[in-house]
Amino acid sequence: MRALALAAVVTLLSVLPGCGKFEPPAIFERSALAEIRARGELRVVTLNLPTCYYLGAQGTEGLEFDLATAYAAYLGVKLHMYPVANEHALQTELAAGRADIAAASLTSTPEWSRVADAADPYTLIPQLVVYHRSGTKPRDTLQLESAKLAVRAGTPQERILERLKSTVAPSVRWEETAPSVADPIEDVDSGQADYAITDEREFSFAHHLYPNVLVGFALPEKRPVQWMVRHGAPGLLTSVNSFFHDLAASGRLPQMVQESSGDTRPFAYEESREFQAHVNDRLPQFRGWFEAAAAQSGIDWRLLAAVGYQESKWDPRAASDEGAVGVMMLTADTAQAMGIKDRTDPAQSIDAGARYLAQVREMIPDRIAEPDRTWLTIAAYNVGFGHLEDARIIAQAHGKNPDSWADVREQLPLLAQERWYDRAKRGYARGWEPVQFVDRIQRYLTLLEWQPGEARPTIVPPPAGGATAPAAAQPVSVTIQVAPDPPRPAPPAR
Repeated sequence: MRALALAAVVTLLSVLPGCGKFEPPAIFERSALAEIRARGELRVVTLNLPTCYYLGAQGTEGLEFDLATAYAAYLGVKLHMYPVANEHALQTELAAGRADIAAASLTSTPEWSRVADAADPYTLIPQLVVYHRSGTKPRDTLQLESAKLAVRAGTPQERILERLKSTVAPSVRWEETAPSVADPIEDVDSGQADYAITDEREFSFAHHLYPNVLVGFALPEKRPVQWMVRHGAPGLLTSVNSFFHDLAASGRLPQMVQESSGDTRPFAYEESREFQAHVNDRLPQFRGWFEAAAAQSGIDWRLLAAVGYQESKWDPRAASDEGAVGVMMLTADTAQAMGIKDRTDPAQSIDAGARYLAQVREMIPDRIAEPDRTWLTIAAYNVGFGHLEDARIIAQAHGKNPDSWADVREQLPLLAQERWYDRAKRGYARGWEPVQFVDRIQRYLTLLEWQPGEARPTIVPPPAGGATAPAAAQPVSVTIQVAPDPPRPAPPAR
C-alpha cells in the first residue's frame, strides 16, 4: 500500500503546474543538481527513528523515507538513504559532502547553519507536556515551575523551554536527559520525572510503549520541521522548496504526515500495557528462537514473534479448547506434519510455526506485492488457504482486487453469511476471525518495531536456494483456483 501511495504522490506532482522533474536555472545546472543527476542518485542521511526511518517487517518505513523516496522520483534519480548515530553525525555527513540532504525531523539551529542551509518548514509539530496517569495532570506552564521536568539535552524542546523561561515562566527548571540514553517519556513512566516535554509525533509512537504516560497540555510554541541541504547547493535548496510547495498544494503532504504517525491504529491502553510487560518479562526467553527461525524461513523475526504473541502470549504451556498447544499453538496434526514431537518445547514450536507459515506464504501467488502478500499469508494461516481463496473470489465478483488485503479483508466476513458460503467451495467460515487476527498481529508487529533500539534492521540470510522479491503488482484479471490446505493450527485460544 505504501508503494502505491508514493507512486500516487509522484504522479500527482508530475501533473501539477510547474511540477515534475525540476529544471533549475542555468546558473545552477553545473552544480549540485547536475552532480546528483550525473551520478543518478540522491544521497540522504537520516536517523533510525520511528518518526523518520526504520525497517519494518515489510521493508523500510517512516515519514522521512517516504518523502525522500517521492523527492528522488521527482528528480528522476534513485534514492540512497542511510542512517547515522545522532544529529552531530548528520552534520558531519553534510560537511564532508557525503550526503546531499539531511532529513530527520530536524529544526534549524546555529549549529546547523554552519554546515547546511535550512529548507522551508514542511510541518509544525505541537510540543506536549506529558505526565504519569498516577500523578497530577498539568494544565498550564505555571505548574512546570514547581515540578521535576525532564527534557533531552540539546533538543528543540530544550530550546523552547529556554525561551519559555526568558518570557512567561522564569522559575521553570528541568533535568537534561543525555541524547544517547532513555527518552524523557521513559523517565516519566518510571517515576524519575513528574513531566516531560515531547513532540506530538514522537508521542504518537511512544504512548503505545508507555501507556501510563498521558498528555497534559500543549505548549504555545510549535516546532518547525525542515530538511537541511548542504552548503553550496542553492539550486538543490530551491528544488527542495519547490517539491514541498507542490506536495502541500496537492493536499498530499498533510495526509502523508498523518498516515505515518503512530496513531494510525486505535490506542488500546490495557492491551498495550500488558503487551509491553510481556515484551520485558517473556520475550527475552524466546527471542533467540524467533531469530533462528527467521534465519531459516526468511520471515522477519518480529512478525513471527507477533504471531506467537497473538497465539499464546508467548506462553509455552498455553492450550486451547480445540487442542492447540504451545507458543505457536500448534495442533497435533500440524506438529506431526512439521516433524516435531513436543509442542510444549518453545524451540520446536517456534521452528515448526515458522516453517508452516513459510509453507502458507509459498501458496500465495508470487505476483502479489508486499505488504499484501504477508497479510494474506497471515489470514490464510488463521482461517485456511481455501477459505482465503473463497474470499478472494468474492472480492473479484464484487469488482474488487483479489490481490489486495484491504479488499479481501472486506469480503472475509461474508463467509459467515449463508448466501455467500452456500456458493463458496469451502463453505462456511468465521470470516471475521482472520480479520481480527491480522489486525492484532499488525498492532503487535508495529509495537515490536517501535521498541527502543529495535528500529535498526535485523539482517537474516535468505532461505536455502535464494529467495527473490515478488514482482510489483499489476492490474490483472484473476481466475482463482482453490488449492488444498496444508495441515493448519486450530483457532487461537480465547
